[in-house]
Amino acid sequence: MSKLHISSTPHIHQKSSSTRNIMLDVVIAMIPATVAGIIIFGLKALLVVLTCVASAVATEYLFNVIAKKKQTAGDFSAVVTGLLLGLNLSTNVELWQCVVGSVFAILVVKCLFGGIGKNIANPAITARVFMLLTFGSVGAVVTAAPLFDLGFLGDAVPAADVVSGATPLVALNKGVAEAASGAPSVLQLLVGVHGGAIGETCGIALLIGFAYLVARKVIKWYVPASYVATVFVCYLAFGGFDVTYALQHVLAGGLLLGAIFMATDYVTTPTTNLGRIVFCVGAGLLTFAIRQFGSFPEGVSIAILTMNLLTPFISSWTRKKTLGGVK
Repeated sequence: MSKLHISSTPHIHQKSSSTRNIMLDVVIAMIPATVAGIIIFGLKALLVVLTCVASAVATEYLFNVIAKKKQTAGDFSAVVTGLLLGLNLSTNVELWQCVVGSVFAILVVKCLFGGIGKNIANPAITARVFMLLTFGSVGAVVTAAPLFDLGFLGDAVPAADVVSGATPLVALNKGVAEAASGAPSVLQLLVGVHGGAIGETCGIALLIGFAYLVARKVIKWYVPASYVATVFVCYLAFGGFDVTYALQHVLAGGLLLGAIFMATDYVTTPTTNLGRIVFCVGAGLLTFAIRQFGSFPEGVSIAILTMNLLTPFISSWTRKKTLGGVK
């Protein structure tokens, strides 16, 4: 009898699918947002991203060496974690803080739980919350100036405000009137000429990554769509059915980044299709509640982390019962 090979999730029944190939696709999908962030915010953005990636890979490599485990640093999962963390930070973060965050993500959230497929929460988003609580609002203010002229997009957000101002969510969360006068337009949010984390500002770049992942069948389109739609509907109702205001909330902050790259994580989200939708609707409602009524202007990280912890229960509740099985 041949040996049975037991491995942790994800198990994808597709030709040529493997953890390495899937993670490589995710890295490729994040390249547009990474390049856009470097163009918009400059060299510091590149240094932040590279520091996070290098620290994440080095931590996993050293842990496997010390623990005498099979080397997994080359499967691109650590690269994904480091890249995601870097894109969730702003350029005012210190590089040593990037190292601390990456070590926490890989060592504490991933490796100590048994490695890829066994962590109960997304390592990058958990590290982002850890850094937020430890070092303050590392993703709330951007200090780097765009490297191109903003004139062709209008005068709603002067360059000086992009350099030192808070993210658009600060203005948006004050209400429709303040959003109309103080927040970037939908076009500016799509292009990314505003304050925010490195990878969250350019909506067009994130949508390109989304299209790539869907085309490669790495993610299901309706998973991030249900998250975004939930937030859109909440703000559409809250904002007096102002479509522009709702779209501004969708494009501002880390909603697209979180919905596309973190709410679709195989390991820390439900295994059933219905469960994934429940997960994203719950994350959307929490994001709205935290943004609108909480003390933080952004709620994506905390919302996804909270739903990560509920994933086992959601998977159990939405799992199909076998014919003749116990109900």
